[in-house]
Amino acid sequence: MRVALVTESFLPDVNGVAHSVVRAAEHLLRRGHQPMVVAPQPPPALRDVRVDVPYPVVRIASLPMPGYPQIRLGLPTPTMTGAMRAHGTDVVHLASPFVLGAWGMAAARSLKLPTVAVYQTDVAAYARAYKVGMTEGAAWRWIRTVHNAANRTLVPSSESGAALGAHGVERIHLWRRGVDDVQFHPGRRTPGMRRVLSPNGEIVVGFVGRLAVEKQIDLLADVSRLPGVRLVVVGDGPAGPALRKALPQAKFLGVRRGLQLARIYASFDIFAHTGPYETFGQAVQEAMASGLPVVAPNAGGPVDLVQHGRTGYLVRPFESDGFTAAVAELATDPLKRATFGAAGRQAIEGRSWAAVGDELIGHYEDVCAAGILERRAVAA
Repeated sequence: MRVALVTESFLPDVNGVAHSVVRAAEHLLRRGHQPMVVAPQPPPALRDVRVDVPYPVVRIASLPMPGYPQIRLGLPTPTMTGAMRAHGTDVVHLASPFVLGAWGMAAARSLKLPTVAVYQTDVAAYARAYKVGMTEGAAWRWIRTVHNAANRTLVPSSESGAALGAHGVERIHLWRRGVDDVQFHPGRRTPGMRRVLSPNGEIVVGFVGRLAVEKQIDLLADVSRLPGVRLVVVGDGPAGPALRKALPQAKFLGVRRGLQLARIYASFDIFAHTGPYETFGQAVQEAMASGLPVVAPNAGGPVDLVQHGRTGYLVRPFESDGFTAAVAELATDPLKRATFGAAGRQAIEGRSWAAVGDELIGHYEDVCAAGILERRAVAA
């Protein structure tokens, strides 16, 4: 199949949407298919960053999103339709569609191509958090419009599926994310990294992700002050400067990638994830693959990932006390940390990117087959 992946974000961006698109495209190539990525033009400061991938990438003119300039909004242009036509696209994958995804949907419909929309970003929460000129209600109405135009919508968790269903989205199917269980592995823990993270032998509590308001990382302020505990934050984003002031005891490492990131994960003792709006929670899954107990909010994607009392703790969202108490308990109980971590590693078995990539191809095949039957019925 020739698959056009229309995404709101792509390399060199570092986020869940871009990462999932890269993984999907890589898997399509391995299975003998021909992907093409359509993505917004990155900001001027990043346009000289080389993106070296073995498939075509079509860039669409973009503008910064008001209130969150790190996100680029693709502009309507005939470039997309022309690119799909030249590519000979068979099916269109809309990754977290909102702005560019809507233009991608319009292009697909004009070419009579089947579409799969992948819900990955809680845009309604963004509208509430960043006051971007759209109310939460308006965001949901737009999400419903875009997703109901697709042949099917794929959701990463039961909670996100329930939320979409409650807001009138139809044809919902569950498609979870994969994890690289070779790269993220307990064996990546090293004495050298431990010395960097924990120079005085502290218990290391880690957070990995975008530093943004909706992640609510400031809920870990009391954790950072626990005796014998060191909070380490990996990532960057618009809330970075404010968080460095709010968490003066924490160690901020900035963005880390690849094997270095894997070694950092494995050298944590506890993983804390505070964001209540995650549709999935890829960092949680990477932490579990690294053999870590997880403390996360009882909301969104982590509800499907963390088994309370077996692989970690689910605590009340939006409140710091639950995070602090759970971390304090785990920090003083090495046996429980080891037991939870081993159970988490076991829980992610079978969630390789190859396995979920094959599931994705199955969804493509289903909508293509349905499109053929529909055209035959019309012709008859």
